[in-house]
Amino acid sequence: MDRRPIVIVGTGLGGYSLAREFRKLDAETPVLILTADDGRYYSKPILSNAYTSGKTPDTIALADAAAMASQLKATVRTDTRVMAIEPDRETLWIDGKGIDGGGIDGESIAYRGLVLALGADPIHIPVAGSAADRVLSVNDLGDYTAFRAAMGAARRIAVMGAGLIGCEFANDLTHAGIAVSVIEPASWPLSRFVPEPVGGALERALADLGVQWSLGRVVQSLDDEDGAVRVTLTDGTRFSADGVLSAVGLRPRTALAAAAGLRIGRGIVVDRRLETSAPGIYALGDCAEVEGLVLPFVMPIMHAARALAKTLAGQPAPVAYPAMPILVKTTAFPVVVAPPATGVPGEWEIEVQTAGARGLYRGPDGRLLGFALAGEAVADKSALTRELPPTLP
Repeated sequence: MDRRPIVIVGTGLGGYSLAREFRKLDAETPVLILTADDGRYYSKPILSNAYTSGKTPDTIALADAAAMASQLKATVRTDTRVMAIEPDRETLWIDGKGIDGGGIDGESIAYRGLVLALGADPIHIPVAGSAADRVLSVNDLGDYTAFRAAMGAARRIAVMGAGLIGCEFANDLTHAGIAVSVIEPASWPLSRFVPEPVGGALERALADLGVQWSLGRVVQSLDDEDGAVRVTLTDGTRFSADGVLSAVGLRPRTALAAAAGLRIGRGIVVDRRLETSAPGIYALGDCAEVEGLVLPFVMPIMHAARALAKTLAGQPAPVAYPAMPILVKTTAFPVVVAPPATGVPGEWEIEVQTAGARGLYRGPDGRLLGFALAGEAVADKSALTRELPPTLP
């Protein structure tokens, strides 16, 4: 009998969700989960709106690694890094030890199936100045712990980036009584996801809350200034902040897969069964690219986990994505977006009212292909979602 385990690398939403779905189908096959951190289970999306509510890392974490190992009937090895993968030998090499104290440096592990749920790293834009090393980003519970500690008695924070995470942090920190300045190279917030009138409505709503916007500009330098940070923008504008938070996007973690010879695009390239270019190795979540799509959001990850669990249990199942609107947690002015597929022909129909804004993207035949809703218009989300084509049929 083959007692080699299914090995999952990563304990984020993708890794733990896959293990949970797999256990529904197979209670016997050994499952080994490896993680470079402490393996606590938590909801990552909560990190961008947890500060005002006073949530600490301990209250955000729902279970530790030992509890997850028990729930999933799996072995979870924390503080363990995968150093290399040998696809031809169905073997990987680790450096670290598990929660049970086992493991030695340079240990090899043979697997029957390997899943890379590696996540993504924050993009760091090079910035000049003596305080450039003080820029923070929040991508996991460890980052959030450092962020809360660094906030201290902060009264003004500069946020680099007005995408989903940048806008959510701006909304949250402002509610906590902190002055927030958002710096963004585009001309309106959420420019990757919404047309200008909808982004403009969000800009005005958060400005009414107290958010200060520096749009069409980027940070030129960050310098120490009596314990604070002097922020200089490309147009010469200067102001002082108690801290700087970078929220300019994420880059899939692909280095381990690339070193193993797997095909890499924007992410780790997988087919509809989430299998990489090496048989028996799979990827899902923020690190995976499925038919050109890299979707670092909750719903795609959950659909992928359910499909891959079936495949690993001997019931091959291609992943399919329905229409999956994205909720932006700007509570002062909620936004829901379902961006049209890149390059698909069509035009935006825009309606802006005092209490909301609606953008509907329609193809030449009049079919609804995407939408952007803000304020009171988010009430139309469910009805409009039913009209959308699937993201990946």
